[in-house]
Amino acid sequence: MPDLLDTPVRDLLEDLRSEALAPGSGAAAALTAALAASVVEMCARATPGETLRGAAAQAGALRRRVGPLAELDTLAYAESLAALHLPERLESEVRNMAIRDTLARAAAVPLAIAEASSDVALLAAEVAERCEPALRADAVAAAQLAEGAARASAELVAVNLGVLEEDERLELARTLATSAATAARRVGVFGGSRP
Repeated sequence: MPDLLDTPVRDLLEDLRSEALAPGSGAAAALTAALAASVVEMCARATPGETLRGAAAQAGALRRRVGPLAELDTLAYAESLAALHLPERLESEVRNMAIRDTLARAAAVPLAIAEASSDVALLAAEVAERCEPALRADAVAAAQLAEGAARASAELVAVNLGVLEEDERLELARTLATSAATAARRVGVFGGSRP
């Protein structure tokens, strides 16, 4: 199967809706955050002058950082599904350790997606406040897309960790999702300041 970033959108949509469990929502969240970063980059580049050139470069770096996580998430998710289907006759301790380790790896990728998504939302909010007025709605929408990706990823972290409340990764995922939500609300018409 080709890398998800090389898959035509129509094919990707078919892959996501199929009965195959991977790619799944983690890959969709990573791609959503990458799309949001692309929109932020466009808003920053299309704003006249040099004021948002640094933001454009940062958005491009975020896009390149989060996009490949879609493929990594698909691989980690497939690995964890395989571990969950290990034969029951396997020694219990070995089977449990394999499941625990693969789920921990499966949680690490959505955590990275949540972190990048939060960064995209924060940058999108900054760009929305400073970009060409005609582009503001696009930057706000990018912040909201990134917020959704951060929230979805945080949920996947919780599921993959088995909702261990004391796990610092779960708290970090929640913090990242909240940070993204705060940024999106700050600039959005629904719950934030108007242009």
